[in-house]
Amino acid sequence: MEWNYYNTFITLAPDCPAEEGTVPPDKKDGKTKAGIEYELVSAHPYGYSQEELMFEVHVRHKGISPEELEAKGTQIRDEFFQKSHACMRASMLPKKFGWGLHFNEAGKVALVPADSEQYRSFVEGRQGELKLLAAMRNSR
Repeated sequence: MEWNYYNTFITLAPDCPAEEGTVPPDKKDGKTKAGIEYELVSAHPYGYSQEELMFEVHVRHKGISPEELEAKGTQIRDEFFQKSHACMRASMLPKKFGWGLHFNEAGKVALVPADSEQYRSFVEGRQGELKLLAAMRNSR
């Protein structure tokens, strides 16, 4: 099963409270999933596909050690992808923290702040053939 987006821009959720991209705050006991997503994608724009990002966030959020990953990485990955997971349209980055998500032709993602010219150009269709999807609403 393929989990990745290609030539796609995920816009803010219609009820996103942020008007600009903001860094997700940490919890007392560490980073949130949104915080880990932000950290990874902001440090490596177009470095992760949705599938790679989801798995890396899982590994970091669960505190899986590099040694455990080395020993049982394939098994951990297989078990992770056997279950259904929400796609990046359900991420708190575009739902709450003001970040659009651009997936390029290779399926790799970068963050685009809502208050940027680049965000406007994606939404207005000035970036060529691009599928626009809104992030999922926060409330029904």
